[in-house]
Amino acid sequence: MIKAAIFDMDGLLIDSEPIWTDAARKVMHQVNFTISDALKNQTTGLSIKLFLEYCYKIQPWNTPSFEKLEHMILEMAHKNILANAEAMPGAIELVKALKQQGLKLAVASASHMDLIEGVLKRLDIIDYFDTWHSGELEEFTKPHPAVYLTTAIKLGVLPEECIAFEDSHAGLRSAHAAGMITISVPAADVFEDAKFDLAHYKISSLDKFVLSEMSGVPQSTLDN
Repeated sequence: MIKAAIFDMDGLLIDSEPIWTDAARKVMHQVNFTISDALKNQTTGLSIKLFLEYCYKIQPWNTPSFEKLEHMILEMAHKNILANAEAMPGAIELVKALKQQGLKLAVASASHMDLIEGVLKRLDIIDYFDTWHSGELEEFTKPHPAVYLTTAIKLGVLPEECIAFEDSHAGLRSAHAAGMITISVPAADVFEDAKFDLAHYKISSLDKFVLSEMSGVPQSTLDN
C-alpha cells in the first residue's frame, strides 16, 4: 500500500535546472572550464561537490579551491532561484491532489535545507509537506539512496510504501536503490535515453500523472 510520495526538487517541482547550469557555467569560466550540453546532462542531479569532482577529473585546476567555487555557485543559484524560478507544469496541482488522497508528502533533494524550504515557500506549498531532507546532511548524497531512506524514516513509512518522483538519472538511481516505486520525469532532450528505463514509470511531465480512483493509489499514464 502506498502511504507517501517523495519529490525531488530541482527540475522536478521547480524549473531551476537552467539557473543552476547558468551559475555553474559562469563560475567555472574562472578556471577556464567549459560546461558542454553533454556534461550538463551527465551531471544533472548531482550535488555541487560531486559536480566539481566530476569536472576536476576531466580538467584539473589549482585555484580557486573546491570550497570557494561551491560557495560561488550556491550563492548565485540560490539568489536567482528564490527570485525567479517557477513551478514545473503540473507540480503544484499534483502536490495538492496527492495530499487530498491522504498521502504523506516529502522532498528529498541534493540541495541545501534552506533552499528547499525557500522553494516550498516560494511555490506556496510548504504546508502540504510533512517533511523535507537534504542529501547534504548525509555522508553520501544522490545517487546513493541515503537521502531517500532517511526521508522515509522521517515520514514514518517503509521505503516500499513510497512513490518517488525524479527528473535526473542520479536521483532515479537513488530512489530505486532505496527500494521505492520510481516515477521518472526526464527533460525532453533526454526523455528517450535508455538509462531512464530503470524507472517503474516514465512520464514527460507531472501533469501526465493520474490518480487511481479505485484504490487511491497513484498510477501513471505512460507516454508513447
